[in-house]
Amino acid sequence: MRAVAAVDLGATSGRVMIGRVGDASLDLELVTRFPNGPVEREDGLHWDFAALVEHVLDGLAEAVRREPAIESIGIDSWAVDYGLLDGDDLLAEPFHYRDDRTARGVDEVHELAPFAELYGRNGLQFLPFNTLYQYRVDARLTDADTALLIPDLLAFLLTGVRVAERTNASTTGLLGVRDGEWDTELAARLGIPTAVLPPLVDPGTVIGRLRPDVAARIGADLPVIAVGSHDTASAVVAVPMSTPNSAYISCGTWGLVGVELTEPVLTDAAREANFTHELGVDGRYRFLHNVTGLWLLSETVRAWEAEDGSPIDLPELLAAASAVSGDVALFDADHSSLSAPGDMPARIAALLGANAPASRPAFTRSIVESITAAFAQAVRTAADLSGRDVDSIHLVGGGSLNRLLCQATADRTGLPVLAGPVEATALGNVLVQARARGAAPASLEALRALVAATHEPQRFDPRA
Repeated sequence: MRAVAAVDLGATSGRVMIGRVGDASLDLELVTRFPNGPVEREDGLHWDFAALVEHVLDGLAEAVRREPAIESIGIDSWAVDYGLLDGDDLLAEPFHYRDDRTARGVDEVHELAPFAELYGRNGLQFLPFNTLYQYRVDARLTDADTALLIPDLLAFLLTGVRVAERTNASTTGLLGVRDGEWDTELAARLGIPTAVLPPLVDPGTVIGRLRPDVAARIGADLPVIAVGSHDTASAVVAVPMSTPNSAYISCGTWGLVGVELTEPVLTDAAREANFTHELGVDGRYRFLHNVTGLWLLSETVRAWEAEDGSPIDLPELLAAASAVSGDVALFDADHSSLSAPGDMPARIAALLGANAPASRPAFTRSIVESITAAFAQAVRTAADLSGRDVDSIHLVGGGSLNRLLCQATADRTGLPVLAGPVEATALGNVLVQARARGAAPASLEALRALVAATHEPQRFDPRA
């Protein structure tokens, strides 16, 4: 057995895990889990990055204590957000992608480069928080010598090396969709100094070894290896594709719904459907649409807990929601009014109007069914745009534990849903590291076969 450490950071929580890989084995051990989320500062929403770094370092130290044979470290996180460096100094806490400053950036960017042109250059769906919109309105950008996305920023703090891992760089809007290189002409036109864009590396590249002070704190001198540092890129590595025509849903705070391609689909129809081309491991394209995921449920539960002054038993609430009978009121899960934190039940109720359920189980059922209705539409659109005859759906991530969500997805798509693995992102992180160390199969298909053999998914067949 060979061991590596995976740092897996999501938009609501982070974790450090030990991955152990053998000829026919693939195991994860949770070392630590910690909260993560937006913090309100005087100038807007940020990430508490200093706390995040401390959690990561403490977790890695504990991982090495538990498993001294760890050979390397890999880091993945959510996309688009970044930190600015001047020398070794971080100029400010990274902004949170839900901060409303990006609206001005959208208008200014589209005046200089219309969205239709952007789509032809970067292949990205329109999301108002994509990095190029954030860069456009970041007054500190001209004071920086380097801009690093969150996983690359953490890798820099660990190693002192400044690079941009390509799968995550593809979410910035500044990477050419066909050549996978920085679009410096576009950056210059948008007033983004090209000097801040670091050298690009692919998953599996050794970024560097730990700084001496970090190695001393962690208790080992280890290399940091670039993985699919966009968490969805890592998650898709570990989707145990049952057929070449499988779709996938990586479901957590967001639901990333799509298919894996080897060539982009840069059509007007794909642009109008707001489908994106994010780069995956081994040069694949994640042709997908972002659907608001379990963020809607977690924010609703958070509001109810604040109202009650006590925690809510989520499995119990979901069981009660499953028992709700009759017509279910639906709303647009991707409505712009639902993007910011705070009082989610009231905003959903406003969309539902007179159809808003009075009971919490019925309200929860409306949330889950509305999310899965959006999933179903995205699966149909992915199939139409790509020419794939989708025959099954793999649902991975935290949402795979939600039986109501999985069954409703099967019912609304008319396709079998294969749920799991839950920790797909960490598994993908581990597999790319292990492959780079010669401890896992070479091909993406063989990596997925190992996942399928060691983490059997649960099947949900559509009901009439």
